[in-house]
Amino acid sequence: MKQRGIFEKLSGSGECWIRFADSTGRIRREKVGTFEEAQARLALRKQEAKLGAQPRLSRQRRSASLRKIAEDALAYADEHKRSARNDHSRMEKLLEWFGDRAADSITPQEIERRFQMEKWTAATWNRYRALVSLTYRLAIRSGKVKENPARLVQHKTENNCRLRFLSPKEEEKLRVVIREKLPEHEPELDLALHTGLRQGEQYAARWPDVDFERRILTIPLDKGGKTSHVPLNAAALRALLDLRRRHASSGFVCGGAPSPRHWFEAAVKTAKIGFTWHCLRHTFASRLVMSGADLRTVAELLRDKTLAMVMRYSHLAPDYKLAAVERMATSFPDSKTDTKLTLALEEQSSSEEQIVQ
Repeated sequence: MKQRGIFEKLSGSGECWIRFADSTGRIRREKVGTFEEAQARLALRKQEAKLGAQPRLSRQRRSASLRKIAEDALAYADEHKRSARNDHSRMEKLLEWFGDRAADSITPQEIERRFQMEKWTAATWNRYRALVSLTYRLAIRSGKVKENPARLVQHKTENNCRLRFLSPKEEEKLRVVIREKLPEHEPELDLALHTGLRQGEQYAARWPDVDFERRILTIPLDKGGKTSHVPLNAAALRALLDLRRRHASSGFVCGGAPSPRHWFEAAVKTAKIGFTWHCLRHTFASRLVMSGADLRTVAELLRDKTLAMVMRYSHLAPDYKLAAVERMATSFPDSKTDTKLTLALEEQSSSEEQIVQ
């Protein structure tokens, strides 16, 4: 529906403006709202102009651009997020799309269309959505915008079911390659395998964070934004001592490299193993479970907020469920049940012997 003097600055937004001449002939524009509201307001302004009255327009504050509110979001990330570097990289793309647009003029539909054009994985989609949401939440808090369009952007379901961990045979193949071509990096592999550190945590770790006496590595800012403490077993301590001999003059445990990409990807390719660095964390968790650690302990060592992620490893230790119900049976014994079970098992054994004969 169209009417002279009524328009949308952003087509399809549903937010209407009116254009009219006041009593002096000056052309005015006013932001109103819905089309029906714009019709009523336009009629009022025309009537005021005929009577020679000046319209009392509400002062429209200039909307902050996405670029402006992005500055606040990146400053927040630098101070509070370990993934700040990734946020800076992702924000560059968002600013390419919407940088100089008024932040409150960007719709959820526009954001989704841009995301769909990139053909991202579900995980990448969700990381960008989270960054947009953070940007607007901070802007709402500071009074620069009123709505958060990311709330209406679809959240994709990520497939986290597939677990990839290093088998003993694969580890042997990988170590052969590393010892032959990259021996200086083997302690980095050992540290990851025996601590479950995330890549960013390990390569951001500094020597003051390591307490050799108490056997603890402190993570000043973990994924949850908190300080956490990682226990160090004998293998992890040996790896750290090797790294200290190599990188004593560096402030960083791993010598200041931003990531292991420059050597690890070549090593797994040469060893012909389809594997990523993050899979070392899965390997750490799976080996804990297979060594008899209960899932709550595994969750604490992985520093996961809930058991939901750790439950993915439960199939590696089916005995822990049986042990739990057996402990209950021991705590609340029933002599009749025990007798019946014994007789049933004996009967089953006798039947099997007869079948064999």
